[in-house]
Amino acid sequence: MSQKVLVLNQDYSALTICSMPKAFLLVYLNKAELIAESSTARLHSISQSFPFPSVIRLNRYVYFPYKGVVLTRQNIFKRDGNRCQYCGSSDHLTLDHVLPKSRQGRTSWDNLTTACKYCNSKKGDKTPEEAGMHLNRQPFKPSFVMFLRNFSGILDNQWMPFVGAKHEKIQ
Repeated sequence: MSQKVLVLNQDYSALTICSMPKAFLLVYLNKAELIAESSTARLHSISQSFPFPSVIRLNRYVYFPYKGVVLTRQNIFKRDGNRCQYCGSSDHLTLDHVLPKSRQGRTSWDNLTTACKYCNSKKGDKTPEEAGMHLNRQPFKPSFVMFLRNFSGILDNQWMPFVGAKHEKIQ
């Protein structure tokens, strides 16, 4: 029952991800329609069998003013593949301000990157260029759909028509 379900707005745009029981309840109460079902499992009651939802669409449009990815330490790590963006290490990860805070560097998606403790202390209070270090990938702000598709780790193949194919951001 830990399976996740993609929830689409009435216009078929990706809205969120919810649990399978929540999705089943929305479909059962006619608040959403089943778009795609799981081919591996079914939900059984005493007298009936129901498909596990994989993608559902809400029957009413939900106005969602801001659909962005929250800037958190874990989301930065996910965006960067849990790897230091200077040396590629996956041990002792920290956050690094590309333009240091002491030089008015902002705490934002475009200025934060994942770095191991060694690279972060080597870089210190300098820019990567001044420290003679190269970023493997420039930091960027992922869109909500890009984050669902590339970084959530729970992508189901049946979601592809609604969230698109996986593409790396090229800098």
